[in-house]
Amino acid sequence: MRQFLSVIVFSLLTIGFFAGYSNFGIPQIEPAPPPKEEKLDLGSMTMDQFIAVGEKLFSGKGTCTLCHNNLGRAPLLDTIGEVAQQRLKDPRYKGEATNIEEYLIESLVKPSAFVVAGFGKKGTNDAESPMPDVSGGSIRLDEAEITAVVAYLQDSSGAEVTVEIPKDLGKKKEGGEEADVAEAEPREAISDPEKLIAMFTCDACHMINGVGGEIGPDLSKIGALRNRDYLRRSILDPNADIAEGFEPDQMPEGMGEQLYVSELEVLVSFLAGLK
Repeated sequence: MRQFLSVIVFSLLTIGFFAGYSNFGIPQIEPAPPPKEEKLDLGSMTMDQFIAVGEKLFSGKGTCTLCHNNLGRAPLLDTIGEVAQQRLKDPRYKGEATNIEEYLIESLVKPSAFVVAGFGKKGTNDAESPMPDVSGGSIRLDEAEITAVVAYLQDSSGAEVTVEIPKDLGKKKEGGEEADVAEAEPREAISDPEKLIAMFTCDACHMINGVGGEIGPDLSKIGALRNRDYLRRSILDPNADIAEGFEPDQMPEGMGEQLYVSELEVLVSFLAGLK
């Protein structure tokens, strides 16, 4: 009986030790929530501050740097102020803009109005852009945010900043009186893998079930070749494992900063199911 009680006590102490260690001894990994959208106090903002907001949106919420970078999956924008005027005169241009500012706004919300040669969706003969409308879908930049991005693009490309800070968009009518716009909530997490693929334009580089680009590996049967850990690592650290026949530094490393944790798992599950 004494031996039995000793075993029970030892077991309870062991369980208690491991439970305590797992709860208090091991650092808990809790991913930080995505940053909230900043409240834009447009009434007191200088143009330099407005341009800085545009740069932050360009690199963050707008997800622009996932494609517009040195990897060559979308045109660089460092000279956009210079080339925009040329594109307005191009016979292939099918938009309605008459100046650089209008062209930049149009390119954000109607990206297929002009597609730079070689950067269109495969099979469209550069008639359709893989870029989404940033005012809709999951990005949803509002008018003030789009204007800020345009101000940043003009400034960073050396062009004259012609936009005006939209003073009237920082307030809204409430009971007949103007009130400050409440701080916006973070965007909702996406549970549809196809919407995630469209948002992050994965198919601009990867072939998925016969549709997409060829810059990166064909993912049509990736689930039969790789396990979930490999797929997750490839999204978060794309240079950790380089597929045969492909070069390093071809996929942007910022996906982990753009995706919610739940969205990452949605993508992993989707890719794991591609057999």
